[in-house]
Amino acid sequence: MPRKAATPSLADTDAAQGGVAAVDRALSLMAVFQPGDIALSLGDFAERTKLYKSTALRLLASLEHGGWVQRLDDGRYALGGEIARLNAIYAASFSLEKVVVPVLRELVAATGESAAYHVRQGDDRLCLYRVDSPHPVRDHIRAGDLLPLTRGSGGRILTAYDPVLGFADGPDKDLYQRIRADGYFTAVGDRLTEVAGISAPVFFASGTLAAAVTLTAPAHRFDTKHLDAVLRAAKRLSKVVG
Repeated sequence: MPRKAATPSLADTDAAQGGVAAVDRALSLMAVFQPGDIALSLGDFAERTKLYKSTALRLLASLEHGGWVQRLDDGRYALGGEIARLNAIYAASFSLEKVVVPVLRELVAATGESAAYHVRQGDDRLCLYRVDSPHPVRDHIRAGDLLPLTRGSGGRILTAYDPVLGFADGPDKDLYQRIRADGYFTAVGDRLTEVAGISAPVFFASGTLAAAVTLTAPAHRFDTKHLDAVLRAAKRLSKVVG
């Protein structure tokens, strides 16, 4: 009978509901590769996933057979050719709009407010995608509009995580430090007196900032309970945009 681990593995603590445990564990092995990892030892896999080495070894054998990893002469494992093949297919079929807009629509459905996806463009921020609130009273920003980089919750996020602007000495230095510590920003009247916003960062797989997800509403409808929905949307997008 297999031993039961004293400490649950990462796959066991985040298992897919209705899924297959062995698949979750195999995927957890693939997920431990980080930027800069050329190859990993069996010990690295076991330590990062909290799986027994014997379990990790069996899973790696299946992953190697499928081309997901390759075993090097020194016994370590590197990513396999199947990763490159699927990456080429994904890159050819990827559409940022098809990824972002459905998440924004779900955010609007959950909150009743307007949702947008902002990216930096020079010294401004660009509203790349936008889904309007069903309420007749709302701010009327459109996709394609340029907005201030240092005003509004979306602009504050983009500035806070900028490696130069967000760390520069200035009157807002403490604010940007707090934003990075919190992982979000809420504000009422930061850009326009009557507009409130909640924003969270979206990251590339490399860990660098990709965009800001923003929920906006008239100040009188501002509700901090929507923060969780914004954070979930940002987390979902961070898994796919990079």
